[in-house]
Amino acid sequence: MSIAVHSAAAVVEKGDPMAGKLTVDDVDSFMRRFKLLIGGIIVLFFLPLVIYAFYLDQRLDKFEATLRPSPPQELEVGELARGDLFHVATNPVEGQIVYVPAYSHVYHGDGKPHLLTITLSVRNTSMESEIVVRSIRYFDTKGVEVRSYLEKPVRLPPLGTTELVVERDDASGGSGANFIVEWYADKPVTEPIIEAVMIDTGSQQGISFVRRGFVIGEAASDEESNDD
Repeated sequence: MSIAVHSAAAVVEKGDPMAGKLTVDDVDSFMRRFKLLIGGIIVLFFLPLVIYAFYLDQRLDKFEATLRPSPPQELEVGELARGDLFHVATNPVEGQIVYVPAYSHVYHGDGKPHLLTITLSVRNTSMESEIVVRSIRYFDTKGVEVRSYLEKPVRLPPLGTTELVVERDDASGGSGANFIVEWYADKPVTEPIIEAVMIDTGSQQGISFVRRGFVIGEAASDEESNDD
């Protein structure tokens, strides 16, 4: 009897190798199921966020697409002036040559250049008459013409605006860049507003400023020029 009790105790002490003991395969199987469970939870949690982020990105792209610049080509067809607007132009003029200072970059710190995007805006302030933009030329710091933006004159309807963009990576103009804009009208009108907007938001602190154009000469219509 004592021998039987001793044998049973020995079995309990050593443990049954077939009962209550996990093998390496059991552990691997459990870890695989656990990883699959965690992966499923992560997918279920983050997948809706990814889909929503993609949806917002698409909406933003579509919205930004509606905010593209209005290049001169899109404004060649004039619009009829409103018949209910009657006014006398203040300091009326028939044509001007306008110098607009611009900056493809500015300097900061120890002279490091900070690149900028330039938007040139030409705004017809007349409520009744169209104006004709004859030419827009872009010059660099040394006064060398970089490019001309118009192949032919462009009509700008009453209160219409046209604009062009010099991209941030285009540093051909330099810190002393400028535009020369020449415009005229068939009859005296209020002066258009011509300005350059410089901006960059690539750094932690954004930068933006505006420079208004300066009249440096008078311009006449093509008919008047031919008469002379």
